[in-house]
Amino acid sequence: MLNLKQNRLRKAKQTRIKIAKLGKIRLSVHRTNQHIYAQLIDDAKSQTLASASTLEADIRKDFALGNNTAAASIVGQNIAEKAKKLGIGEIAFDRSGYKYHGRVKALAESARKNGLKF
Repeated sequence: MLNLKQNRLRKAKQTRIKIAKLGKIRLSVHRTNQHIYAQLIDDAKSQTLASASTLEADIRKDFALGNNTAAASIVGQNIAEKAKKLGIGEIAFDRSGYKYHGRVKALAESARKNGLKF
């Protein structure tokens, strides 16, 4: 029987296969117990275009830890601003097998609110 991490990674793999068929830029989210990370990835070029996380200095000054929804919202806003500077408006959201709940949901809604379409 597979454990929880293996199940999450299996789901993430299937999602990435579907996103690759769409040919869009992918907003990938990764979360740990203390931080949350977001990356804009161009799978066609295998290149990371932009990234944001709770480890960045401007976010860390407001939050001691990045393990809350408020910090995730700031990361979503930050990645949306970086995407606008690159001229990216439409993306595919890759939640990496995590449930669309809590910090992942806060990041996604903040990115949508700040101009990304997915």
